[in-house]
This record gives sequence, C-alpha cells and structure tokens, in this order.
Amino acid sequence: MLLTSLIKPILYFTLSMTQTQSINLDNKIIPESIKKEVIEALSFYPELYDTAIEFKFKDDIKKSTMQAQPRFASFFKAKQNREYLILISKRIQIEGEKFTMDDIPSEVKVGWIGHELGHVMDYRERTNLGMLIFGIKYLFSSAHIKEVERTADTYAIAHGMGDYILKTKNFILDNANLSEKYKDRIRRLYISPEEVMELINENKVEKEPEIVEMED
Repeated sequence: MLLTSLIKPILYFTLSMTQTQSINLDNKIIPESIKKEVIEALSFYPELYDTAIEFKFKDDIKKSTMQAQPRFASFFKAKQNREYLILISKRIQIEGEKFTMDDIPSEVKVGWIGHELGHVMDYRERTNLGMLIFGIKYLFSSAHIKEVERTADTYAIAHGMGDYILKTKNFILDNANLSEKYKDRIRRLYISPEEVMELINENKVEKEPEIVEMED
C-alpha cells in the first residue's frame, strides 16, 4: 500500500520533468492562470525551445479567441531570431454569447494554444517579405485565411495534438449556446473533426514500426 502511494507521485514528477525538458521557460512569458495549459501545449513543440514567445491577455480580440503574430520590434530580424506574441482574449464574445477563459475546459484551452503555436511554426518558415505579403493577403482573402488556419491545425495534429484539436472543435460545434453563423464560419475555414480523425490515424500509421519477419 505504501509502495503504491509512492509510485504515483514519482511517476508524475518524472513525466513532468520529461515534459519541461523540451521547453525553455527563460524566453517564454506566460500568465500564471494559463501556465499549466501553455506548458502542456509547448511540450508538443520542441522546435520552439529557442523561440521567444509572450502569451498576453488582451481585453478583446476582434473575431478571435487567440491570435499569434510576430513581435513588431523583431519583425526585421532574421527569421530565426524573430519573437512572437500570442494574444488571448480576456472576454470571448461570440454572436452575443460571452465566455471567459475560466469558462473553457482545460483541454480545450490546450487545443486552442496548440493551434496558435501551429501558426508560430508556420511563421518561422517565412521570410520577412513573405510575412508582409502573408499579412496583406490575410486581410483581403478568405481563401488565404482558410489555407492559413488549416495549416496551423495540420502543424498541431502532426505534432501529436490531434486529440486536443478535436476536443476544441467539438467544444465549439457541439455548444448549443453558440450561433449556427459562427459554427458555419468554423466549418468553412478550419479542418473538420472528421478530417482531424483522418490525420490522427495517418500519423499513427506513419509512426508504427515496420514489422520485419525473421527467416527460419
């Protein structure tokens, strides 16, 4: 009985240490209230170890819950030295319905943050000129918005966050308090839950080790 009671905290500590080893918190600024969810999401992106990111609450973000963008002061640095800002809306208002971050389940928040980190992964590959063209197209082209949002989802799923992305989408699409107009926008611009499942299964197949039969 004593051994069992000791094993759980030891395993939890070991898993926590393994998780945070791939995260550099020296170059990350994270509000305490969402630190658990941010660290969970960051653990899926070891490539962002050297990338400076600030997670910052904002009173309101037009048409968004969260928004990832390069920090303006670092925009003209080499792309590998860019710093990023992920804005998080304090109050979420969707077609008259109001939420706060406290109203949203933890796993859904992890999925949302994972999606924004997918954007950061996408931005890291773009030149400064490419980012400028990207921003202009995002303002005027719904087809470009769809491409960008699906790319962020794909990055998150490819990094093992498929279950979180699925929970986030189901939270929105199954929420009776949200309008069909908003849900239609999500369906139109983002990867569907069915596509998420397909991508999760594809990733699992790719990661399965090849079975080599031994000759007698």
